[in-house]
Amino acid sequence: MNKTISAANAPAAVGPYCHAKLAGNTLYTSGQLGLDPVTGELAQGVEAQARQALENLGVILKEAGMDFQDVTKTTVFLVDMGDFAAINAIYAEYFTGEAPARSCVAVAALPKGGLFEIEAVAVK
Repeated sequence: MNKTISAANAPAAVGPYCHAKLAGNTLYTSGQLGLDPVTGELAQGVEAQARQALENLGVILKEAGMDFQDVTKTTVFLVDMGDFAAINAIYAEYFTGEAPARSCVAVAALPKGGLFEIEAVAVK
């Protein structure tokens, strides 16, 4: 079974993709930028973008009947690896208890000029 997850309270996709796909009991999310779901604009600064992206991820997880505790793997994309420590502190606010596996990579650029993006795999 492959089910498309579209969360009304998450920002619209900025390309031809969906918020997430539920394959059996595993959820694969698309990357989430720090976009305001109402205006579609990026939050100002990497910390605000990280918080907004994680909020957006939470909305998508909820739409799929999941939460942050169900996340098994994330990939974080940063434009500046110098932001790593600040992002870790914010990330830890959302992933409390046992943290998921994670990769963090520096990239040359992100869509819409973003500074932070996160994608996740979750299992219920």
